Amino acid sequence: MDSRWLRNSFIYLLILVAVIAVFFTVFPPSQPSQSIDMATLLDMARKGQVSKIEVQGDTLTVYQANNRDRFTSRKEPNTSLVQLLDKEGIPLGQNGVQVIVKEPSQFGSWLSVLINFLPLLFFGAVLLFMMRQAQGTNSQALNFGRSRARMFTANRPTVTFADVAGANEAKQELQEVVEFLKYPERFAALGARIPRGVLLVGPPGTGKTLLSRAVAGEAGVPFFSISGSEFVEMFVGVGASRVRDLFDQAKRNAPCIVFVDEIDAVGRQRGAGLGGSHDEREQTLNQILVEMDGFDTNTNVIVIAATNRPDILDPALLRPGRFDRQVVLDRPDINGRRQILEVHARGKPFDRTVNLEVIAKQTPGFSGADLANLLNEAAILAARRNKKLIGMDELEEAIDRVIAGPERKSRVITERERLVTAYHEAGHAVVAHAMPLVDPVHKISVIARGMTGGYTRILPTEDRYLYTRSQFKEMLAWALGGHCAEKLRFGEVTTGAENDLERATTIARRMVMEFGMSDQLGPRAYGRREELVFLGREITETRNYSEKVAEQIDNEIHALISEAYQRATQVLTERRAILDNLAQALMTRETIEGEDLRALLEGETAQPVTAAPAPTV
Repeated sequence: MDSRWLRNSFIYLLILVAVIAVFFTVFPPSQPSQSIDMATLLDMARKGQVSKIEVQGDTLTVYQANNRDRFTSRKEPNTSLVQLLDKEGIPLGQNGVQVIVKEPSQFGSWLSVLINFLPLLFFGAVLLFMMRQAQGTNSQALNFGRSRARMFTANRPTVTFADVAGANEAKQELQEVVEFLKYPERFAALGARIPRGVLLVGPPGTGKTLLSRAVAGEAGVPFFSISGSEFVEMFVGVGASRVRDLFDQAKRNAPCIVFVDEIDAVGRQRGAGLGGSHDEREQTLNQILVEMDGFDTNTNVIVIAATNRPDILDPALLRPGRFDRQVVLDRPDINGRRQILEVHARGKPFDRTVNLEVIAKQTPGFSGADLANLLNEAAILAARRNKKLIGMDELEEAIDRVIAGPERKSRVITERERLVTAYHEAGHAVVAHAMPLVDPVHKISVIARGMTGGYTRILPTEDRYLYTRSQFKEMLAWALGGHCAEKLRFGEVTTGAENDLERATTIARRMVMEFGMSDQLGPRAYGRREELVFLGREITETRNYSEKVAEQIDNEIHALISEAYQRATQVLTERRAILDNLAQALMTRETIEGEDLRALLEGETAQPVTAAPAPTV
């Protein structure tokens, strides 16, 4: 840093000197207005017209007796002015001409030197600048193959396992890795080999990166962090060079941890490139394979990698000896969600009525990142409402914002569309309430959010991982409840049921083709999904069944949806009074939840009403 500053100062000094030289060249110092020769000077001195002469080298400055004018002159080199005046009989001193001798100025000589050497100085500065630029370019070229991993040492503030919640099993697995790094002799005494790699697998936002940072914080060892996409560049061989440099740094700092985030960027299955045009990525993967488990295995470096696509990774990368352990981080259950909420609630002021257990029940399927975003949205809402404490209202609103988006109260809709939306959402709620295997209805609203005109939210009583055929059938009826309510009230349907129909069709198709829940077709899976590993997405579905079976599949799907439609219509017909009163209440209040919604669905406040004719557009 100091040498760079000195070089820059030298260049700036050269530029300053050049500017000064140019300035004095263009604007020389002011000179006396008239110059006289030596004969004229002596003649003026004889006549008593000269009072003082200043001698500076060979330059003479002549002052007249009246002290108003002055002239310049020059004497012969190596001659004495005093002797010349005395030879001519001119009196000197106070009664004659005063001769004052001054030291010759160095400025003029230096200025002439600078002017003469100005082109040389200028071109020298330009050459030095170009050499520095070339040196920087060469340095960048030489460092192009260097690893871009960021190193975190043990003396920096770190994350610990106390900051990770909702992943107890994963923490237990990685706790052993920490003990390997802290106490290697304990395991070496029993002949145990330290794991070479740990692969963290899970959906986005489940805490894979956070957990790896916690491992580094607990172990107290150097931690190298890099993304899989940082290995590959447009130049061939750069990725493999960076892998070698990364592991060289890691070996010099062993024991340590190397964390590769999104390893699927370079760890995809080999031989899957389109047209064989991805040799660079495969070279990088080959180098990773060699570094993790090659001939040099006496290293105390643990590789932790994270991905949400383990199905596309190369089998050689997943074998024992490279990634010995695969730790799955799934979306948390209700207990995990409560623990995550408690972690992210630290430092936030909450009202006494806030119950994080209730919030955990209302957020099934939320990841850790979703829950952190939920609490942040609640805090923003409380600040926007000028509150000093975060209440349940803000948390409930934040859940809706995370699921469906912010409210769009400014959206202009006609009264007919509001009425259609009210009956649609009321149809969902009434059918869901009548189905014992469907979760209880928690909230219903006709306020537009995101791309939806309204929504009905159910509150699961427990986390489910297995579903039965009866549950799917009731879910189909619940999904078609809005469509049936529109048809029952207005005699026709609208486009508002598009998403409901798509969801119902998907459920019915999976029941028949994947889950073996069809009495006619039996317990068999139909169709096989094909995908290109390089693309990482399903692009087609291979039909491993005949046209006759395809027709039977269509008939079974149609039968399931038709049965659910009839069941939903029957429920709404029997509970027409509840449907009408709930829709009217939604028109007035826009959002209904809690005990008020339960009372309306139970019919406690419902009175039979006569169906009015549908409003005209």
